[in-house]
Amino acid sequence: MPNNSTRGERYSTRSEGGAPAGVTLDEFPDRLSLEPERSRRLFRKLTAGVSVVSALGAAGPVGLTVSAVTSVSLRPPLLLVCLAAQSTTLRAIERNRSFAVQLLTEDQRAVAEDFASPTGRRFAGHDHRYIAGVPVLDRALAWSVCLLSDARRYGDHVVVIGEIVAAHTGSGRPLVWHGQRFGNLSA
Repeated sequence: MPNNSTRGERYSTRSEGGAPAGVTLDEFPDRLSLEPERSRRLFRKLTAGVSVVSALGAAGPVGLTVSAVTSVSLRPPLLLVCLAAQSTTLRAIERNRSFAVQLLTEDQRAVAEDFASPTGRRFAGHDHRYIAGVPVLDRALAWSVCLLSDARRYGDHVVVIGEIVAAHTGSGRPLVWHGQRFGNLSA
């Protein structure tokens, strides 16, 4: 039975034995041997908006390009982002307990590429300001500054939940990611 609580209690569709309710693991003989490349091919079919997640690191602002961002709740206003477990940005978020999410416009492909590159200039190459002590890029489609509410590791990533304490929406069209390339929405 679904849990309708808003306090973050566990909700599960799993039976007492751990398998999804009404499903047995016998129905998925390849489950344990599913190679990562097969999952990558599946994930490449997902289409997502492109964002930069940023935080204040020990030596200055840090950030990275992500495509795993989603709204969680309006009351309180919560956002979810997924970050690689070894991410420098994740460590800064956990240390300072705050971060920003910037939704990029279709003309910010260079920004997305810069923040995705291990050798990118990131904040040294892009105008930004600090809001509540968090670096925020100028000219984003929208941005939010969040306080860390929760972070939980799932596999090789950490799901980060932030409560939005400041936000701004601009105008333009979003930059999207699909099939390992940037694109835009057709009218």
